[in-house]
Amino acid sequence: MRITGDWLITPATQAVCAMLTEAGHSAYFVGGCVRNALMGEPVADIDISTDARPERVMELARAAGLQAVPTGIDHGTVTVISHKVPHEITTYRRDVETDGRRAVVAFADSIEEDARRRDFTMNALYADASGAVRDPVGGLDDLKAHHVRFIDDPAARIREDYLRILRFFRFNAWYGRAKGGFDREALAAIADNLDGLETLSRERVGAEMIKLLSAPDPTRAVAAMDKAGVLLRILPGAVISALGPLVYVEDEAGLAPDPVLRLAALGGEDVAERLRLSKAQAKALAFFRHEVGAATPPAEIGYRHGAEESEKLLALRAALLQEHIDRKAFAEMEEGANAVFPIRAADLMPEYEGPALGERLRLLETLWITSGFELTRDELLRKD
Repeated sequence: MRITGDWLITPATQAVCAMLTEAGHSAYFVGGCVRNALMGEPVADIDISTDARPERVMELARAAGLQAVPTGIDHGTVTVISHKVPHEITTYRRDVETDGRRAVVAFADSIEEDARRRDFTMNALYADASGAVRDPVGGLDDLKAHHVRFIDDPAARIREDYLRILRFFRFNAWYGRAKGGFDREALAAIADNLDGLETLSRERVGAEMIKLLSAPDPTRAVAAMDKAGVLLRILPGAVISALGPLVYVEDEAGLAPDPVLRLAALGGEDVAERLRLSKAQAKALAFFRHEVGAATPPAEIGYRHGAEESEKLLALRAALLQEHIDRKAFAEMEEGANAVFPIRAADLMPEYEGPALGERLRLLETLWITSGFELTRDELLRKD
């Protein structure tokens, strides 16, 4: 079997492979680029595994006139930039010991050793510069079946890095298939290792949740997380009942998946802090959670918050009520989003100044909104 793709045959990528192979070393694409190429999905990052040690990779890159950056040289990783395209090259590795968050690794000499330190079989597929695929752990069959399976003993893989519990559900959300169900051995191992989630940094947990909830439809994966007891550990108080309806409403309204909106649907305690959301994400989450239960009319929501965020809010309202999109509400929101308040501060001066000016502006704006944006500038200025 061979993979294909424009990214594979570009001079930039072929030059990096030749840099290694012409010096007598191996060069195999690995991980996401191979997996996605086999699935017909876009390839974003190019990872290469080799038997060459990091210092040797640096030496060969310099000799080839390529830029080499020691991005993770202590762990065997060097980023080689060819024609402005970054290629992350990592020496074959094997884990020596781990505390469930970080591993002590030693360099290895074969693909087989390197493959067995990875998480899922579908991530342990390799391909040479010609695209010929090597499959040391049976990942091809699992990939064809859309079956997310840990390599060898699931419990051992999980204890190497407890974040793999969340990655299991994330990969199921993106690549799993409903017909095949979830790997039973994996679920059993996850249930036995839930305490390990407490050792993870909130940043890592948050990043995984955002990736998981960015999937087109993460409903099954989140339901499985809930049933396995994982969701309760990372988001106490979260409830999954509105997530499926939200995904349906998003599709009905033509909205792209928004992980923060989906977090709002799940609810939970101290979500922004538990997941270490960015300031922008935390602000959006607070907006969704506050306004979804408020009585603010759709037109005013559109006026005050703009069409993009208001569409999402109306979708969330519909999902929580388990209703279809309210087309009338969407039309009113659009009207509000396009409305422009006709009064400026200068229109009220010098009669009003300071705090009185601000209060008058707010009063007239409220009257204008209440009128359905119909009151004109002159009519507003004549108001007592």
